[in-house]
Amino acid sequence: MNKNKIFEIARLNDEFRRDLNQGKVILSPKIGIESAKDITNILNLIKNYKNFNHYNDPYKERDFGSLSYNGNKIYWKIDYYDEFFEYHSKNPSNPNITNRIITIMFADEY
Repeated sequence: MNKNKIFEIARLNDEFRRDLNQGKVILSPKIGIESAKDITNILNLIKNYKNFNHYNDPYKERDFGSLSYNGNKIYWKIDYYDEFFEYHSKNPSNPNITNRIITIMFADEY
């Protein structure tokens, strides 16, 4: 994939993480039963996540991260779907044909 498309995917993923209303959010069963305050805190950590490196972001798309919260490891992952949420997007750098979904889970649920 060319560098311009990768840069645009990363930019769109950062934008989505800052405003999760731009896509869908899926909470795992264990995250979903946390208190509203804990869920808000976790979402804020994800929104402000900057710890990207060659281990968790080898393609430089900023679509995955892990963090610690109250002694637990949490993973989050962004996936790209077509406009009907049926198939993967043919071009995740194009927001007109791509829907983003972020899945948030405790590491032990993976």
